[in-house]
Amino acid sequence: MTDLISHEPATGCELWRAPIGDVDGEVAAARAAFPAWARTPLEERVAILRRFADLARERRPAFADLIARETGKPLWEAGTEVDTVVNKVEISIRALEERTGTRELGAGAALRHKPHGVLAVLGPYNFPAHLANGHMVPALLAGNAVVFKPSEKTPASGEMLIRLYHEAGVPEGAARLLIGGPDEGRALSSHPGIDGLLFTGSARTGLALNRQFADTPEKILALEMGGNNPLIVWDADDLDAAATIIAQSAYLSAGQRCTAARRLIVRDGDHIALINKLNKLTDRLIVGAPHDEPQPFLGPVIDNDAADALTEAFLSLVERGAEVIRPLERLEPDLPFVTPALIDVTEVGDRPDAELFGPVLQLVRVSDFDAAIAEANATRYGLSASLVGGDRALFERFWTSARAGIVNWNKPTNGASSAAPFGGVGLSGNHRPSAYYAADYVAYPVVSTMADKVEGTITTGLRP
Repeated sequence: MTDLISHEPATGCELWRAPIGDVDGEVAAARAAFPAWARTPLEERVAILRRFADLARERRPAFADLIARETGKPLWEAGTEVDTVVNKVEISIRALEERTGTRELGAGAALRHKPHGVLAVLGPYNFPAHLANGHMVPALLAGNAVVFKPSEKTPASGEMLIRLYHEAGVPEGAARLLIGGPDEGRALSSHPGIDGLLFTGSARTGLALNRQFADTPEKILALEMGGNNPLIVWDADDLDAAATIIAQSAYLSAGQRCTAARRLIVRDGDHIALINKLNKLTDRLIVGAPHDEPQPFLGPVIDNDAADALTEAFLSLVERGAEVIRPLERLEPDLPFVTPALIDVTEVGDRPDAELFGPVLQLVRVSDFDAAIAEANATRYGLSASLVGGDRALFERFWTSARAGIVNWNKPTNGASSAAPFGGVGLSGNHRPSAYYAADYVAYPVVSTMADKVEGTITTGLRP
């Protein structure tokens, strides 16, 4: 049997290995466990998931260390990911009650919600615990069984997540781990034994899933697919603060956040002082391994394939006429460390509308604010957008016009709260926002009209 192997991006060393899983067997186990888990009283499911949160909190050092080694992100950032895993439980309990709780409708009618059944979860590598957990905690609370296939690039983090569920008391059949690559992912998503799929990942895969599920409207499909996110800086009084927001938006997590800023939009002529500030700050950003001291601001991207793809995309923009302000450089030939890059693409007429998933920021100079909004919306995506500077009236103008599910003012494009809905429009999703609104797609409403005894009368339309 073939093993799946996980390597540390920062060292290239083998971190973990396990055999490829059996899709049919995992789905069958979840299907068998679903009825009993769905019948488990909600109070008991809540108590079990709270024990899971307690265990994740207790294991924070070990869990953060594993995430940092497997993704390459700094240890401090991996610790914040474990914190989001912990906090997701209480947030999901509140969301379940608020959005899918029982409601008395009057006249003997009531609204309740049922779980779908067996839900497949396909997780990404950039937040291998947080984003998968953001699907699975709401799904398990609602009474679904789940089959989780973590990214083939971060399976060890996914395994630890499932192990903590089981240790907390989630039945082993109700939370299954499928180890595998793209083939296993395709087999799971098309399996007749699942009742839906919850996905976070690339637009290419999301589009393929959307086409696949077109023939199965009876199955729920929730897609979160990233963005080509704009950040406009306009009439900002504090350029140092603006530069900090830009760097955080574009370079945090080595640019491997779906909400990362990909395009910096500025007024032509006013940008020079801002870019000088940004360059000085970026010079100070430490690129390093997860456990380096002092701690780095960003680590490597996930692997050499990702680093090569970023390099090719950057060089393609240069060939099209873009002006390099900060080059994208490989710090080590055999490891995926890349430097934060800034490139002026204003004169590139055939600029691709693509999510460059790494620390590459594209500068676009425009003449006025109408042109800035037009550039911000010049994308098939629509996840996150931010305005830095201006007054409340300018922000309201931006908010009204921006095509995105997250629209911020004087804040980064990233760092969205798990206590709010998370999703976007266009190629960023299929109108199934996650985070606080995940409760909506893990259960379906059932309305009942009820009476304590059998009653029935017909008073009109009868012959004597």
